[in-house]
Amino acid sequence: MHDNWTKKWDDRYEQEAYAYGVAPNVFLKDQLPKLKPGVILFGAEGEGRNAVYTSKLGWDVKAFDISEQGRKKALQLAEESRVTIDYQVGLLPQLDFQNASFDAIALFYAHFPPKIKSGYHKILDKKLKRGGF
Repeated sequence: MHDNWTKKWDDRYEQEAYAYGVAPNVFLKDQLPKLKPGVILFGAEGEGRNAVYTSKLGWDVKAFDISEQGRKKALQLAEESRVTIDYQVGLLPQLDFQNASFDAIALFYAHFPPKIKSGYHKILDKKLKRGGF
């Protein structure tokens, strides 16, 4: 499953155009100003539009996705926007994110396969600081 899943998203993101555009998610854009900037994790971040936008607002941004092509485009977008994001590629259980280290965690259109979805949500819950959003 992992290889097919990776290939699906790499194929989608290797196109020149950004699959979901470069503008941030409308809900994120509406809600983020209500929070004090801190450390935020974006799961299934794809091509980085939300991570880059959030970094522009002064957040310390971490992100992950299964797609190396998504990471490549996210880092390109970050460079063009003159911001930095820490973007890891792989399956969440194997990535280097500490428990209770995030002020906020954001998932938008996270298409996790059913076999791992509930496990990912449990892991992400442990990564959130007490009182986090």
